Amino acid sequence: MSTKIFILTLCFFYYLKTTAQVKITNAPSYIKTIIFKSGNEQSELPILKLNAPLTLQFDVLNDDEGDFYYTIEHYNFDWKPSNLNKQEYLDGFDNLRIQNFDNSFNTYQSYSHYSLQIPNSQTKLKVTGNYLIKIFDDYGDLVFSRKFMVYKNQSSVSVSIKRSRDVKFINEKQMVDFKINPLAISIINPKETIKTVIIQNNNLNSAIHHLKPKYTIGTELIYQQDNASAFWGGNEYLNFENKNIRSATSAIAYIDLKEIYHNYLYPDLFRANSPYTYNPDINGNFLITALDTNTIDTEADYAMVHFKLKLSELPSTQKLYIFGSFNNYALTDENLMSFNKKTNSYQGQLILKQGFYNYKYVIKNSDGKINENAISGNFDETENNYKVLVYYRNLGGRYDEIIGFGEGNSKNITN
Repeated sequence: MSTKIFILTLCFFYYLKTTAQVKITNAPSYIKTIIFKSGNEQSELPILKLNAPLTLQFDVLNDDEGDFYYTIEHYNFDWKPSNLNKQEYLDGFDNLRIQNFDNSFNTYQSYSHYSLQIPNSQTKLKVTGNYLIKIFDDYGDLVFSRKFMVYKNQSSVSVSIKRSRDVKFINEKQMVDFKINPLAISIINPKETIKTVIIQNNNLNSAIHHLKPKYTIGTELIYQQDNASAFWGGNEYLNFENKNIRSATSAIAYIDLKEIYHNYLYPDLFRANSPYTYNPDINGNFLITALDTNTIDTEADYAMVHFKLKLSELPSTQKLYIFGSFNNYALTDENLMSFNKKTNSYQGQLILKQGFYNYKYVIKNSDGKINENAISGNFDETENNYKVLVYYRNLGGRYDEIIGFGEGNSKNITN
């Protein structure tokens, strides 16, 4: 190979590395209950301080005690690979086997439970920013991946939730205003060096990026937008709990035991045209819990949960899915619902570990666009959680740091 061709080849691969955005790999059907958390019992999008503990857990629903390995990659604000070498963002090593695993005990569904915590004796993060953890099997094949964010408190971020300033959507949308006040850092040219992300209910798919400060007061940056920071209010998530897998509940109509337990939920209804009704939820997350167990991780059983939505058949250009953190808000064949003409309703089923689950129904159009609230409706009263991340790259910097994190909740919404 000539020197010119070699250089062009290197340039081509560098271009691919620096322009390609990361794509999440969803888990195959035999991987269940991926729990990703930091400082919280619920599984949710981890946003944690540097050196805070991060936990990843998952179950493998087969009889093979396979080996799994993890790698960690660093990304910029736009989820393109950063220019840092692994030694610059990792203290220690990755591409290591997950050593903490155990088999299920006294369950109808057999499984192996795997658990990983970072930092550990061999892997520690050194810098802030966006990260991706990848899980591989012992054949070197990628099984699944998950995003997480690491920050330092170098600036305070105060967040307030407002009703829409557009009268047309005042009863349907919520706006996020926030202020950034540098604490342990001097920010130069903030309109160019500062980037922000607003996340509603831990769902990165609907996040809002690239907002600019409206004005500054001293060193404080003020973000007040008319429409750019507005989210659809949505509705409270539906939920069920099957911690007692053998008993019906207010959400579970009846139980059947086959090869495993089957839990049949009461039919859900189309809510978009109904008045808003407050119903406490955990904003799309889930929590594993089970009665009469000593070790929930390995003694909680699995059930086939049957969902039903009373709804006339949609046009052929639309598909209906069950939606929630339980599968990282992905739309796959597994959570696709089918229409039953006899009952004039949509039906679907998912194998889920015992616990408390939030879920809702969403529509995907033929153009790939997702309407999260076509079934549940949009209301400004809906209780939603909002997270704001502040990224900073100094002049000459080689990666995007996360220098601040703030949270707000729409239960305190104002005009």
